[in-house]
Amino acid sequence: MRYQAVLFDFDGTLVDSEALHYQSWMTVLAQDNIHYTELEFCDEFSGVPTLKAAQTLKLRHQLQPSPQALCDHKNRIFVARAATVFPKLMPYAKQILELTAKRVPIALVTGSSKAEALPVLDHYQLLGLFSVIICKDDVTQPKPHPEPYNKALSALNIAPHQAVAIEDTYTGLTSAKEAGVTAVVVPNVHSRKQDFIHADHLFTDLEAVFKWLSASE
Repeated sequence: MRYQAVLFDFDGTLVDSEALHYQSWMTVLAQDNIHYTELEFCDEFSGVPTLKAAQTLKLRHQLQPSPQALCDHKNRIFVARAATVFPKLMPYAKQILELTAKRVPIALVTGSSKAEALPVLDHYQLLGLFSVIICKDDVTQPKPHPEPYNKALSALNIAPHQAVAIEDTYTGLTSAKEAGVTAVVVPNVHSRKQDFIHADHLFTDLEAVFKWLSASE
């Protein structure tokens, strides 16, 4: 394998959770009779931290609750829904996690909370594959700040050049690059128009990523 550790994003990279995030936000906004189509909402907010999205929505629509209150409300709805309607895995996600974990340590580096991400991974029997898990609960500055990746590198006790990050958005790419990690991007339907000029590699799916990672074996 090309690297000593592989660091995976969660939403949009391993799981197709954008629809569930969208539905949760629409429930919050419905009380003010605000509606977006799934395409327009996800195209704008894919990869955007929940609190930042809340700040944008509050300012745009002059909402009464604070951004933090909006953020907390949306997160509670998401967690409740995800407990019964688990988002689907992205194509080849299970395979790349299982195969990579047999070769090198893997880490989860996500902007989702533990309550959002861990039950989904546990449902698919993938949670135990991760040597390190860094969620937004574990950092003071989420992506696009490098803190999440810096924490993962520290926990793995490796240098940035020894790791590769798998991301799907500009936000995640920025976080990984700022931490000095090689960054691979697999855009999804909502993030494909984002700026990935600074990505080290672009792939169309996770299977292609695994083939690239394994090419030096």
